Amino acid sequence: MSNPDPADSEALQDPTGRLVDFAAGLQFADLPDAVVRRTEDLFLDWFGSALAGKGARPVEAITRFMEAMGPSEQDESQRAGQSEVLIHRRNSSPLVAATANAAASHVAEQDDVHNGSVFHPATVVFPAALAVAQALGASGRELIAASVAGYEVGIRVGEFLGRSHYRIFHTTGTAGTFAAAAAVGRLLGLEAAQMRHAFGSAGTQSAGLWEFLRDAADSKQLHTAHAAGAGLTAAYLAKDGFTGAQRILDGAQGLAAGMSSDADPRKLSNGLGTRWALIETSFKFHAACRHTHPAADALAQVMTAHQLAASDIRSITALVHQAAIDVLGPVTDPQTVHQAKFSMGTVLGLIAVFGRAGLAEFDANFRDAAVRAVHDKTVMRLDAEVDSAYPARWIGKVVVETADGRQLEGKVLEPKGDPGNTLSRAELEAKAIQLALYRDGATRAEMQAVIARTWALADAKVVTRFLG
Repeated sequence: MSNPDPADSEALQDPTGRLVDFAAGLQFADLPDAVVRRTEDLFLDWFGSALAGKGARPVEAITRFMEAMGPSEQDESQRAGQSEVLIHRRNSSPLVAATANAAASHVAEQDDVHNGSVFHPATVVFPAALAVAQALGASGRELIAASVAGYEVGIRVGEFLGRSHYRIFHTTGTAGTFAAAAAVGRLLGLEAAQMRHAFGSAGTQSAGLWEFLRDAADSKQLHTAHAAGAGLTAAYLAKDGFTGAQRILDGAQGLAAGMSSDADPRKLSNGLGTRWALIETSFKFHAACRHTHPAADALAQVMTAHQLAASDIRSITALVHQAAIDVLGPVTDPQTVHQAKFSMGTVLGLIAVFGRAGLAEFDANFRDAAVRAVHDKTVMRLDAEVDSAYPARWIGKVVVETADGRQLEGKVLEPKGDPGNTLSRAELEAKAIQLALYRDGATRAEMQAVIARTWALADAKVVTRFLG
């Protein structure tokens, strides 16, 4: 019998310790160039998503509430290093800005996702990191290093909590508190002991349940808003000496005990400093829940290869992993645009009728009769190959039965936006501009300036406002 790996044994004895040490000690100089460039890509992608939240009712409600609870614009104008509420173009406190920007970036369903953890890092990491960097007058390199710390921590907490957690809990709302705490803690210069307290306070605030999907409720934006704000709060409290549970993740009454049946402590420190999970993060191509993307790409493949029209379809069977059924299954008759983004039938209907499932298609056509007809012909079925590959790989498979009796199969191994089928910088720029223009969050010229600043973020001496 081989001897156990000492590092593995250490991680199991103190599953939080190595993660805390990594987050507290990470320096910009530690980051490979590919990680820095990818962080810039992810930041731009997030920035566009945040602007696309402008005018969305739940986002505006959360933002109005936070601004009402925060300092006035006049008060904030006297302070250096102001935090920017992107959709309202005003300054406020870090907490207000982080919470508002987190809500805004999670409504268009275009923010990034990490496959293995089923976690949306950008929407909780960048709002908190940007708000605090602006408040502190931090450099671009400090913002990048803090953001990487947030990604690496949040992703590993999501992987640690496992598939059982995701069945009930929205991982972005739960693991997201740790991600935000790590990013803000890094900017505040927390020592390892303080970072551990910050994790304890972040974890005890972890929340987010999938039940909202059944009612088309607004909770999804509240999940990200709360996670960013709670993580930020936890880090600032730790800086001031506030203590948190030392084993919040794996303790007898910690997160795993209450929220998971398959938690794996080894995943908390898996490859820290050598495996950069941030690089594994995927961009969203379709403006819908990521669980619909593999089947959407597979259907598009079939439609193109066989020159089909929507009227040629008798039925569609989407062969999916169990989590897709868990998340999308409750949405049987979508009543709102946002709920439609969690309907497999609606997404495939938009693909079949319009060839894409973008922002404009959802807004104008999710109730279109032809789309609804495809929706009613679509079923999901658990597939052993797809389910066994998930969450490391999100395979897309569909079987289309045509009106003339043919059975056509489509299969994609990597949906558009995955690391092996990623978006180029030109595509990311076009996407960010489209998102900014969607609800007049910014002009094309303003976004060109944001893009130029993003590609030079590592050279910025101070992170200031992005929009006038």
